[in-house]
Amino acid sequence: MGPKVLQSSRSMGSNASQNADAQKALDSLRRVVRALREAARSAELKFGISGAQLFVLHKLAQASSPISLNELARQTHTHQSSVSTVVTRLVEQRLVRRVRSERDARMLQLTLTPAGERLASRAPDPPHDRLIEAIESLPAGQQKALAEALAGIAKGIGAARKPIMFYEDGVRVKQRRRRKRSGA
Repeated sequence: MGPKVLQSSRSMGSNASQNADAQKALDSLRRVVRALREAARSAELKFGISGAQLFVLHKLAQASSPISLNELARQTHTHQSSVSTVVTRLVEQRLVRRVRSERDARMLQLTLTPAGERLASRAPDPPHDRLIEAIESLPAGQQKALAEALAGIAKGIGAARKPIMFYEDGVRVKQRRRRKRSGA
């Protein structure tokens, strides 16, 4: 075997390994995305809310008292403006209410309405919680490597916009289409 053939077979082994790793990563991402998509679809069909809205309802149901929007954003690992959009929809659906803080009247806090409590108690746990638990259970070094790798992928595919909650944008588009068809 000549040097070029040997070099070629070595690089093929390396490429095969890289391709197998890429395949494994893509398969794992597909499974995660599918689980989140199916949960979002199920929540929308069964309860008329998005997966993100279900996630927020569950976080509010777990709270022992009203919480601030910033605290809710922290608990959902989401930017405050993204969770605010979800909360606004839940308020419009009369599942969440904003109340003045007893300690500071300038602050609004969030709590479930009786209808929100009923829905949260009937609905299954959102997979977002399991996703967060799975990531947080990784050793710190793996969490950092995962964060950097996913940030690189997001940048590489041009997904540099501000992140929103999983599957919240699709529901918004569907709701607008429904309103247009119904003449609302």
